[in-house]
Amino acid sequence: VQLQASGGGLVQAGGSLRLSCAASGRRFSTYYMGWFRQVPGKEREFVAAITWHGDSSTYYADSVKGRFTISRDNAKNTVYLQMNSLKPEDTAVYYCAANVDSSWYSELHEYDYWGQGTQVTVSS
Repeated sequence: VQLQASGGGLVQAGGSLRLSCAASGRRFSTYYMGWFRQVPGKEREFVAAITWHGDSSTYYADSVKGRFTISRDNAKNTVYLQMNSLKPEDTAVYYCAANVDSSWYSELHEYDYWGQGTQVTVSS
């Protein structure tokens, strides 16, 4: 399984970006798709997750709730992160990841596959 993240960039505070993560591999299937972010010197932190099958249950970190929306397109094997009302503290490298069989959607070590990361920079 390979994950390819894209869509990062530089945006002013209050602006929006949409990140995409395309999964490839034979008969791709997973339990959760998630987004994490990391700034230099800090641990990678959970941002959002979505179930890959069924009713698209979504989960968010408190810091992004109400501003970010995670969604999926199973036909394209792609997950998205719509980020609105961006703040300078959202600046980070954003990573998408696939959790194949664990119910712990916010736990870093429960994710099996990772994309390469995409930089998001929010200027004040």
